[in-house]
Amino acid sequence: IQEVYRLQGVRISDKHIEVIVRQMLRKVRVEDPGDTDLLERSEIDKHRFLKVNDEIMSKVVIEDAGDTGFREGDVVERAKVLVENSEVESEGKEPAKFRPARPATFRPMLLGITKASLGTDSFISAASFQETTRVLTNAAIRGSVDRLAGLKENVIMGNLIPAGTGLRKFRDLRVWKKGAMDDNKDESLLEKEAQDTVK
Repeated sequence: IQEVYRLQGVRISDKHIEVIVRQMLRKVRVEDPGDTDLLERSEIDKHRFLKVNDEIMSKVVIEDAGDTGFREGDVVERAKVLVENSEVESEGKEPAKFRPARPATFRPMLLGITKASLGTDSFISAASFQETTRVLTNAAIRGSVDRLAGLKENVIMGNLIPAGTGLRKFRDLRVWKKGAMDDNKDESLLEKEAQDTVK
């Protein structure tokens, strides 16, 4: 990719190429869902896949419920099963038999730039790229809600971008004039001065 730009006399930082490649490799195809609730051959975001797998690692699958309240095939937290088993054993009843839950496996997907941008969580961002009618129609049918989390969708909507001073935690930040924090001044007066300064 760099070579193509260099031939045109344009120098692009490797950082930008890394961002593009990361977007292109963002999706994975589920090969084996294991004991997760993922569907085989579904295409999902890599971070969501890893989160689901992290959650399943602390769980077990009930093979024989014994005299516990579990059912065969239940996927339950290991600690919960151990507590239930100890209670059942103390009463002289049959504990549940279980095995560790199997995590899902995946195969990475390489998406083209167009496909990668259409696969974003934000339908506003996806609609701005290509296939606008199809993207907006699908979003309307699904009842999608765009949380406006990214830069692009906020620019399209005319909002502050969620970066720098546009971050939510900095929006209500109050800035005082130098020397305004005198002990003699009333706090309400300081707030009025700050609001006048912002206007």
